[in-house]
Amino acid sequence: MLGKSAGGLYWMFRYLERSENLARLLEAGFRIALTRSTAATSEWQSVIATAGVTAGFENRYDEYTAANVVDYLLRDRDNASSVRAVTEQARTNARLVRTALTREVWEATNECWMVISQTLQRPIRERDLPEVLAVIKQQSTLVRGTLVGTMLRNDIYNFARLGTFIERADNTARILDVKYYVLLPSLSHVGSSLDNVQWETILRSVSANRSYRWLNGENINPSGIADFLILDRSMPRSLAHCIQETRANLIQLSTQYEERKPSHDCVEKIFETLDKRSIDSILASGLHEFLKNFIQGISELSSQIEQDYRFYS
Repeated sequence: MLGKSAGGLYWMFRYLERSENLARLLEAGFRIALTRSTAATSEWQSVIATAGVTAGFENRYDEYTAANVVDYLLRDRDNASSVRAVTEQARTNARLVRTALTREVWEATNECWMVISQTLQRPIRERDLPEVLAVIKQQSTLVRGTLVGTMLRNDIYNFARLGTFIERADNTARILDVKYYVLLPSLSHVGSSLDNVQWETILRSVSANRSYRWLNGENINPSGIADFLILDRSMPRSLAHCIQETRANLIQLSTQYEERKPSHDCVEKIFETLDKRSIDSILASGLHEFLKNFIQGISELSSQIEQDYRFYS
């Protein structure tokens, strides 16, 4: 298929995944702010840092308040990563590749854009935030569901899924990197209310709280959470699962196009950093360093995919 069409599909689903991730991140920050008002400022600052928009936010606002953070991440037209902006970008890309999509996927994307645009017309009151975030997550899920349920498993599908899993891997790694000091707490904080609430926030940020408890009960500990979110392939937002799916879709493309490209070597390199690793070895070598290298690797992989499949030609 044309490189421009492949790029449109890839970025359409990266943007949709980003909107959902932002909603989950805000939801987790909101919970912390409600339960621990004394730590609200630092938690909102952490939300902005995880989203990677600290410079833009601080150029616009002097304080890390709930109203400022929520408005910047959901509605701000000057923030290219706001939910409003990325949803519009997803729809724009969907229009460019409309003939490659089933009618159901196009209609779900168009409805996603219309519903979210309507929902974010006015500033969001604090009491309405949970409902607004639920709408954003639901709309993204509906588009993804129609993709999985109606599209042929061909190169169109593969490029769409690559966008989803690369964005998701980057998001999970960033959450862990911003919160890594919580996963490796000082002895004075182990088992404290601060410790437990922060760990639960990490899990909620990637919709993993319930699934973690299904597997581990109430045994919440730093190495267990890190292992679950980095290495557990059954967890759909873990780094290992995302890279496994990214690798599978690239293998499908190499089969369909009968050509192996540099991006395939790139994903294999990342896959090897996770395959057969133990969480103890990762923690021993330095969690922050590991995550920093992973995020850099994901960025390089994305750039290589764009180059290999000529997204802008």
